[in-house]
Amino acid sequence: MPATVRKFVIAVVKLGLLLALLIAIGGVVAWRQFEAFANAPAGAPAGGTLVVAPGDSFVQVLGKLRAAGVTSGHDLAWKALATRMQALPRLQVGEYALDPRLTPRAIIEKLVRGDVVRHRFTIVEGWSMRDLRAAIDRDAVLDDDIASLDDAGLMAALGRADVPAEGRFLPETYLFTRGETALSLLDQAADAMDVALADAWNARSADTPLESPEQLLTLASIIEKETGKASERPEIAGVFVRRLRLGMKLQTDPTVIYGLGTAFDGNLRRVHLRTDTPFNTYTRFGLPPHAIAMPGRAALMAAAQPLEGETLFFVARGDGSHQFSRTYAEHRAAVVRYQLGGR
Repeated sequence: MPATVRKFVIAVVKLGLLLALLIAIGGVVAWRQFEAFANAPAGAPAGGTLVVAPGDSFVQVLGKLRAAGVTSGHDLAWKALATRMQALPRLQVGEYALDPRLTPRAIIEKLVRGDVVRHRFTIVEGWSMRDLRAAIDRDAVLDDDIASLDDAGLMAALGRADVPAEGRFLPETYLFTRGETALSLLDQAADAMDVALADAWNARSADTPLESPEQLLTLASIIEKETGKASERPEIAGVFVRRLRLGMKLQTDPTVIYGLGTAFDGNLRRVHLRTDTPFNTYTRFGLPPHAIAMPGRAALMAAAQPLEGETLFFVARGDGSHQFSRTYAEHRAAVVRYQLGGR
């Protein structure tokens, strides 16, 4: 080979090696930049959210991330990362919480795991169906699909036709995701009440005058409305159970108020006590037709296991507690002291 040709070949080889080296160096730099992008905070805003809807492509999801304030990386870098993580076909629908500490890799991992936001809805002890419906209506996330249903229609939709809605949903905090319906949540709450009521019924005292779990639910709802003081529930239950055994009227104000419905203006008067309704326990003997509120577990157990004793009356002291009495004379004295200011 002539010297000139040999020198040319050597020069070309050296140039090729140099180019290969430069490409390798460039690849290393690019890889490091890519890894830095993937593992550095993405610039997500505090308290932000991302909602992935059914049918959203990765490009659409990325657009929503940009709209939410995520600024890091080129779109191609995001798609390359998602491709490398095999995430493109596995993104899950739902609402996701964003956080300034999240990296692009962590965001994509959340979307693949389905690590969605779980919202809380609390049914409060003592709520009526009106209270429950109002709370559902106020909730900005829960899909209120029961607004057009009356109580009978609601229970039919839950597979519980002819079961009164009042009292049938256990007071607890329930978790749900965006897009979940009120009917679905209430189905959980009704199932939870079934379990709690069955537990209480199975634990009932042997000499209970209650004839069915439904009667226990009704009594528990009255106990729930009579006191917010947990320690008093068994004693209040004892008063009502003894009255039932003796054939006495229960004479409990919450049932009268429930029977008045929306006509009640917050001021219970003597005329109300004399106005007969199916729920007026001053005019009718026994338990009302069904529950008047949502009783919690403690009220259910109090109705199942009332405190033994001789008291037949109680009156509010004005501090959240009650004065219990054995005789009507003791009760009248308590009423004068705590309700009439000693007059």
